[in-house]
Amino acid sequence: MSFILLTKAGKRTGFPYLLSRAFSQRSERSSRPSFGIAFDIDGVVLLGSSPVGGSPGALRKLYDADGRLKIPYVFLTNGGGFPEAKRAFELSQSLGINVSPYQVLQGHSPFKQLVKRFENELIVAVGKGEPAAVMSEYGFKYVLSIDEYASCFENIDPLAPYKTWKIKLAATQNANFNESIHKNDVFSKRVQAAFVVSDPVDWSRDIQVLCDILKTGGLPGRNVGPQPHIYFANDDLEYQTKFPSERLGMGAFRIALESIFNRIHSHSLEYTCFGKPHPSVFKNAEIVLQKLVRSLYDDFYDINDNDPPYFKRLYMIGDNPAVDIKGSRQTGHPWFSILTRTGVFKGKENHDKFPADLVVDTVEEAVDYILAKESAS
Repeated sequence: MSFILLTKAGKRTGFPYLLSRAFSQRSERSSRPSFGIAFDIDGVVLLGSSPVGGSPGALRKLYDADGRLKIPYVFLTNGGGFPEAKRAFELSQSLGINVSPYQVLQGHSPFKQLVKRFENELIVAVGKGEPAAVMSEYGFKYVLSIDEYASCFENIDPLAPYKTWKIKLAATQNANFNESIHKNDVFSKRVQAAFVVSDPVDWSRDIQVLCDILKTGGLPGRNVGPQPHIYFANDDLEYQTKFPSERLGMGAFRIALESIFNRIHSHSLEYTCFGKPHPSVFKNAEIVLQKLVRSLYDDFYDINDNDPPYFKRLYMIGDNPAVDIKGSRQTGHPWFSILTRTGVFKGKENHDKFPADLVVDTVEEAVDYILAKESAS
């Protein structure tokens, strides 16, 4: 599996131009770094929406006195549910820095590479936040959230009468719902793919509806048909929130769906998972960091020069040994893994199965280590 999140663009357009606007001015030629940093979000820089581990101060050390970015970095998270621009704005507000959307690589960001395959097909987006809006922004033309899709089928959720919460429907989740897809089309068009964009909220309904879609060939209530595609933005079993112990993640939902589907269908569930720890995620982050360096230091590079900026080291700062550390170590050079104790990992020593290159208490300690090491090298 491989993907590239950003397309080629000419000078002053696309990626370089937007980043130059985001960071106002390019850094001086003499300060060009030969390293970059990838930060996990949940459990490393934030717990819920609150900063953790001195993250605001740590991130500010990557900017100069005038607020211009001087050290290239990205946020590399398996989380998501919102468009990258919205997540960048929220990070900027929470951390007190200026984050560009192009610095935010979410678990579902690779889905945009599937646009050509499903652009004109009916698809269903699952998860908290704004899953349909995410997929629409990526370029999928006929997408419904699972809330919207389920609302078209009377009695599809047998437990609905016992649920006291209300579901936000089309008007608030997907502005194109009424314009792009007629309700009658839902009963005649087969769902070609389901995308689990973020952690599902209503597991019982979502498992029921997805099983209906997957075992009937995309038309719930009909006869059994070929299984449509299903994609998961990540396969994290657990993740850290403000609650003291870890919470079940998308990987747990995938296990539940797969177990049930395999019991009620003659064929095993076929699915594709993206996100960390797949090495392709880290390789893509390196490509994005290279583009970031070009945008900030483009006086170093001829626009026709195809040789990317060279990184001696890339640092992955994460809290989950089985995801952040495993992925960066599997990817190999030039990645260097740093494990913090503010999230999933809380051990006194290094992790036994997936040991990091360095273990620290907080992200601020990690950044201080990186800056000291790089200034001395």
